[in-house]
Amino acid sequence: MAKTTRTVARKPRAQPKPRAARKVDPVVTEIVRNGVIAVTEEMKTNLMRTAYNIIIYEALDFTTGLFTPRGETISIGIGLPMFIRGMAETVKAKIKHFGAGNIRPGDIYVTNDSYLTGSHLNHVTLTLPIFHKGTLVAFSCCMAHWLDIGGILGGMSTDIFSEGLQIPILKYQDRGAVNATVVDIIRQNVRLPSRAMGDLRAQVTAVKTGERRFLELIERYGRDAVLNSIAAIMDHAEAMARARTRTIPDGVYEAESYMDDDGIDIGQKVPIRVRVVVAGDEMTVDLSEVSKQVRGFYNSGVTTGHACAQVAYKCLTSPTDYPINDGSFRSLKTIVPPGRVVSAVRPAPMRWWMTYPMTIVDTIFKALAPAIPGRVIAGHHADLLASSFHGINNRTSEFFIGSFGPLGGGWGAKMAEDGVSGTVCINDGDTHNSPNEQAEFKFPIVVERYALVPDSGGAGRRRGGLGVERVVRARTNMVVNNQSERAHCRPWGLNGGLDGTGNAVELRIGGQWKSDFPNAKVLVAQLRPGDAFKIRSGGGGGYGNPLERPIEQVRDDVRQGYVTVKSAAELYGVVLDPQTFEVDAAATEKLRAARRSGDGAAADAKSA
Repeated sequence: MAKTTRTVARKPRAQPKPRAARKVDPVVTEIVRNGVIAVTEEMKTNLMRTAYNIIIYEALDFTTGLFTPRGETISIGIGLPMFIRGMAETVKAKIKHFGAGNIRPGDIYVTNDSYLTGSHLNHVTLTLPIFHKGTLVAFSCCMAHWLDIGGILGGMSTDIFSEGLQIPILKYQDRGAVNATVVDIIRQNVRLPSRAMGDLRAQVTAVKTGERRFLELIERYGRDAVLNSIAAIMDHAEAMARARTRTIPDGVYEAESYMDDDGIDIGQKVPIRVRVVVAGDEMTVDLSEVSKQVRGFYNSGVTTGHACAQVAYKCLTSPTDYPINDGSFRSLKTIVPPGRVVSAVRPAPMRWWMTYPMTIVDTIFKALAPAIPGRVIAGHHADLLASSFHGINNRTSEFFIGSFGPLGGGWGAKMAEDGVSGTVCINDGDTHNSPNEQAEFKFPIVVERYALVPDSGGAGRRRGGLGVERVVRARTNMVVNNQSERAHCRPWGLNGGLDGTGNAVELRIGGQWKSDFPNAKVLVAQLRPGDAFKIRSGGGGGYGNPLERPIEQVRDDVRQGYVTVKSAAELYGVVLDPQTFEVDAAATEKLRAARRSGDGAAADAKSA
């Protein structure tokens, strides 16, 4: 695997003039800061409580937000970090489509245009303009993942037309009156119309919650005070981001990685190359050398390309600054030419849009590792590993579409701490892994195993987090699809740390396990009762030389089942009794000394 990083020194440039400070009441500003966060959080809560499908109310695959009359982000209730740009661009597109003069109280706009939102057609976005005494003051917006939007159920799609119903920018509601034609078209084109209509109504509830609570904020503190406070919050977010960017040494930083393949040209790597330029208080992320769009369904729209840079930048400069707003990104420039896997053009397929962007974010971190080693992580498992399955439920004789939330896996280690285990990938932010018991209740399946995978985390002075394994047995005839990536491009280690394990899939057919797949993609697999599928997420990369990991920490890892006795010796140079887990101090000292001198193979043979 190519894992290069290139750094070129660069002279600092002149600093831009700071924005003039706004005259606002600091107390009111802090109230508004927390107020808009509370609004978007309540939007999330109401959507969860009223949605019909498990992907929304359990996995939390949705995002809510408030936006200025120009479409700038005020606050986002993050579900999917990658939608940080897609929501704002969708609002701006709706403003442009209808024109400022045709946006009226009582309107609600709908779309799932993949090339606008940047994601797949399952993400339906509703936007409601908020008026205060006849003046447009904000927009309330909600994106949520519908379980089904039509299109093919399994297999590989090769264009957007096979992926489901495409909803252009339309008025779901016009001055308070619901557009029944739009509702009928949606109902006619999905397999589970009752679920779709329920989720649609839940999203309406969410955007109306945003409208009501934002107007209450204005009524209490005054329109000008609230809007000026929002502008001041954005200016402050910009100032903080610029200040933290200045702590990154100026230079040009490059790195590369790859994706296994596009699901059609099996084994043909998809190159990921990034270039990061830091100059003073500004950063430019150039994705020009990321692979061109592919034939398989792993493409995403240009807003996702920009979001890759924004997610990485937010993590590096202001990860705990809230609310998340556009001010944080004024010092970030992005270069995303059209026709790349993260800026695909019509009719490129986009059903599994979320996979490649995660590795791009990881690769941005890797590029900056030489400059800010204490603020980046090693590679993580970077995939949802969310298998889907469908069939006829024998108990109810009804058609079902089932899925777990993101499986979770290992995250990369940092300079100062181990990677976390069993945690959802970076694209999925606040989303949850679904409870096994709930999935067993809703679908004809049994979860036979759900456990951390020993030795999956990359060895290092700081160990990578562990991956997770889930084994699911079918109780009826069903079709299973798994679209996972990064089986071969394993999560990389940093500064001498070792790679974590890759993602994997296996099938048990007639009692025999099959694991010799060329990648982690298994599409349209037919299972009978008693057959099973196994999904295993990769571990995170390690950080630093494994021989520098404290012996007692290695012993604790073995006692907890994170690392095997064999790997403790082979990777960390720590010899343990396999029964008592007591450290053989003399053998350990000898083995580590041999490893450091480069004679590890001979020492292994003697210790064996």
